[in-house]
Amino acid sequence: MLQNIGIPGLILVLVIALIIFGPSKLPELGRAVGSTLKEFKKSTRELVSDDSTDKSQSKKEEKMI
Repeated sequence: MLQNIGIPGLILVLVIALIIFGPSKLPELGRAVGSTLKEFKKSTRELVSDDSTDKSQSKKEEKMI
C-alpha cells in the first residue's frame, strides 16, 4: 500500500498534515502515533509468544499420552 505513494505523495501528505495540525501539534501527534505503534507491536509479540507456548505445551501433553 505504501509502495505506491512515492516521494511526491509523501511530501504532499506531510504538507497537508502541517497545514491541518500546525507546527506545534505535529510533534505531539507523532509521539502519539509512535507510542500507539509501540504498544501494538508489544501486544502482538505477546500474543505470538502465548500461541507458541500453548503449542509447545500441547505437544508435550501429546507426547505424555
